[in-house]
Amino acid sequence: MAAGAETFSLRDVLVAFTACVSEQREVRVDPYLAGWRGLVRFLNCLGTIFSFISKDAVTKIEIIENYRNSDQREKYLTVQSMVEYELANDLVDLQKRSKHPDSGCRTFLRLHRALHWLQMFLEGLRTGKDNSRTSVICSETYNASLANYHPWIIRKAAGVAFCALPTRNTFLETMNVGTTEEAVAMLGEALPYICEVYQITEELYAQHKLLDLP
Repeated sequence: MAAGAETFSLRDVLVAFTACVSEQREVRVDPYLAGWRGLVRFLNCLGTIFSFISKDAVTKIEIIENYRNSDQREKYLTVQSMVEYELANDLVDLQKRSKHPDSGCRTFLRLHRALHWLQMFLEGLRTGKDNSRTSVICSETYNASLANYHPWIIRKAAGVAFCALPTRNTFLETMNVGTTEEAVAMLGEALPYICEVYQITEELYAQHKLLDLP
């Protein structure tokens, strides 16, 4: 376990994702980024195994934060307003990366894909047994999600790294919410919110044919 694990708390992630969805079922960007910053701390406290994901996530978070701090910040208040604004103003490279390589839509899509993997991985930890192999849980969920968007060399390195993962109980202790049973219970509380955010975003991107942005 890497130093600094105490800086992560699953409770903080839960609070952030609880605040993500508005009454109009729009995804608020600020709490989404707050939730992701918590997930990055979780990945970082496990050491370098997940650095290839956490470093990329940090870069994407910073890009979206820059939009939120720009003169057009109100256009990036929700994922829905961001998509509407960027599409209406031709700010998204739909066919190949060109004038807008770091558009909000493309950047958010990369976080969205990584969130899907984390959602499935955490669900696997929640429902697993004490003797469940986290390497298997991680590999299966990675191969069913993020691996589809990574080059072969990254997939190969990830497969090797996953073999060195700590035990399921070590992962649960990293949540910093008490016993492993309490961590499992809080995962059960947090994951439906994360799932809802993912599903709303997935439907929005599918509606606008943005799921395969280059």
